[in-house]
Amino acid sequence: MRDTTVRSNGILWLGLLAVTGALAAGVLGVASPEKNGAASGKTDAEVLATGQKAARILGLMLPRAHLHHHDLDDTMAARALDLYLDAVDFDRTHFLASDIDEFRRDAGNIDDMLKDGDLSFAFKVNDRFLERVRNRMAFVETVLKQGFNVKDREVYPWKRKDAARAADEAAWDDLWRRKIKNEYVGRLVAVEMAKATEAATPAAKAAPAKDPKAPKTDKASKDAPAAPDASGKPAQGADAKPEKNLEKDILQADGDRKDLHLTPEDFIRKRYKQFQTALEDSDEDMVIDRFLSAFTQAYDPHSEYMTASRTEDFDISMRLSLVGIGAQLSSEDGAAKIERLIPGGPAERDGTLKVGDRIVAVGQGDTDPVETLHWPLYKVVRLIRGAKDSKVTLVYWPASDVSGAAERTVRLVRQEVKLEEQAAKSKVQEIDDGDGRKHKLGVLTLPEFYSDFKSKSREPRRSAADVRRLLEDLKREGVEGVALDLRNNGGGSLPDAIEIAGLFIKSGPIVQARDSRNVQVLSDPDPEQVYDGPLVVLVSRMSASASEIVSAALQDFGRAVVIGDRKTHGKGTVQTLLPLDNRDESLGSFKVTTASFYRIAGGSTQVKGVAPDIVVPSFFDTMEIGEEFLPHALPWTVVDPAFYAVLSDQIPPLDVLRERSAKRRAANSAFRIRDELIARLGTRMNSETISLNVDERVAIARADKELDDAQRTGGPAGKDSDEKEAAKDPVLVESLQILGDVVRWHEAAQTNQAVARQGV
Repeated sequence: MRDTTVRSNGILWLGLLAVTGALAAGVLGVASPEKNGAASGKTDAEVLATGQKAARILGLMLPRAHLHHHDLDDTMAARALDLYLDAVDFDRTHFLASDIDEFRRDAGNIDDMLKDGDLSFAFKVNDRFLERVRNRMAFVETVLKQGFNVKDREVYPWKRKDAARAADEAAWDDLWRRKIKNEYVGRLVAVEMAKATEAATPAAKAAPAKDPKAPKTDKASKDAPAAPDASGKPAQGADAKPEKNLEKDILQADGDRKDLHLTPEDFIRKRYKQFQTALEDSDEDMVIDRFLSAFTQAYDPHSEYMTASRTEDFDISMRLSLVGIGAQLSSEDGAAKIERLIPGGPAERDGTLKVGDRIVAVGQGDTDPVETLHWPLYKVVRLIRGAKDSKVTLVYWPASDVSGAAERTVRLVRQEVKLEEQAAKSKVQEIDDGDGRKHKLGVLTLPEFYSDFKSKSREPRRSAADVRRLLEDLKREGVEGVALDLRNNGGGSLPDAIEIAGLFIKSGPIVQARDSRNVQVLSDPDPEQVYDGPLVVLVSRMSASASEIVSAALQDFGRAVVIGDRKTHGKGTVQTLLPLDNRDESLGSFKVTTASFYRIAGGSTQVKGVAPDIVVPSFFDTMEIGEEFLPHALPWTVVDPAFYAVLSDQIPPLDVLRERSAKRRAANSAFRIRDELIARLGTRMNSETISLNVDERVAIARADKELDDAQRTGGPAGKDSDEKEAAKDPVLVESLQILGDVVRWHEAAQTNQAVARQGV
């Protein structure tokens, strides 16, 4: 999502690329993480001194600046401790329960230590973590040498977010044995799936095998080496130049193909060695950044400390023309989680990465990827971004993989993400209502609420102006209804959001904003109603902030039918970016929550978001995506409703629309396949454990691939074109059918009115 953020001068409401401590990965800059000392010319001692000063100022400013003005006391210190420990040991496998007990004895003091600029506790925790990592590295080697019985029916407790730490060394060893076995089994399954994918092509079956260790020529470098079998040994099978999409499938199924020759044991050793090396090379800046952010996020998940380098990145992210992969990232479970794919960016065009995928390693060009687990997000961002046309390799855990063992790889070429590719777009589509009648409908897609504040043009590019122009175009083309697509729109410019909502009503309030002093009603500034016809709005769990303002206002007015996931993201707060010291940029800044949004009906969009009138279930509904899953999210609250009149003649009875939609989806094979995938993923996400039996895991992987392939191709051969089209974007297809229902209801209402007038 895009935070609605204001600069400390309070002049502009800006949509900045940031999510729960996130920075945009599609930004300008060099492509390598740097130690703070090396980057700034400071010694480690100077970095530490800067961090101590920043801590003192933050301890003073944070409670004063935050919306709720809560004292920085023992309660906040306890929250900050838990956040810091989970940031360091994200899956709760390294620290022992005795470590946590020891750290908690200091919990009542760390707030005072922060105010005094004392960072010793942060480094004490970090040093203990490094000690535990070294211990576990030795254990990993021991357990790999012992081997695993992959036919045993045992499980690994993969849901570690709230798990208790190991009580003693015996429990610790058993947890780690299962953890490594999970990765071992995951590797066997991934290689097995890669072999099956490669063997599926006739070219692969016909060509002779190559020695994977043989030197590569330019031609051979495009060929796939033989995949190892389940034992980890190279397979004695075919190997040939695959089709482009086959090569992509193999990369997705097995991670980096350069590692196919590695045994599962060596693959795991390599991964953990990279992990340890990255940690041993970490600097003071990394520890300070993580520790101070724990205190800001104790107040709410969108408040955040930023070192000087991260503040610079944050400013860069405001630019509307970006170079990188075009993705927004947040830090979760020690990895860089994909929160949003920027329309028109390399990642979105490639289609491999999905929201919820977690990046765990990054490589430049053809070099081996560097493990990035446990890295601060800003360092991962700097590794991902780079020069235009340069290549970057991302190793990631798919969002659907609960085991964390099925690593996959995607290679992208960094490109400039231009405003034009992120801008509002429209198209006209015809639908058949089932009775032989065609309806011409308009689809208006708005990826974000953009506004080029820094443009020197008299008429800078603004989303509100673009949407107005596109609506006029659609009216000239004679559309009977409009679908406003705000799915995955993370927000942006508040003035544009208010103006766009106003294009669909005559006048009235759009949103309410409350700071620590009062509540302000923000209204449509233009009395003109550009479009007054049938309207539906599409949303998803990734629709946030300004998207929620628009969809909520149109829903509260009774102006549109809202369609989509079970709820939107639920981000109803505003952040302000404040420097710690205007005279010393090296101290960094902090982003702090200073206001909340409320619907015109009175309820906040915070946590609850916007609940659609018609729900079309999605994969996002099975995942922990949304404000309610973020630690210490501010609660839902309510203010008095604004004065407005609900429109009574714009939408049909919702029960009728829901019933018709349900019948259509039940009769469509593309939706049945999709629903089966959603149900299967939901079952897996709700499970606390995952099987360590290789046969069970292979069976699950094969069934998932079969369903996934069916969804991508529109189902079995012989299905009609409508069902195949629904497979590409089923929510849009069904939303247009719902819009068609609304159009027909309007036509019937107009006919009835005409008859009534004639009768009079």
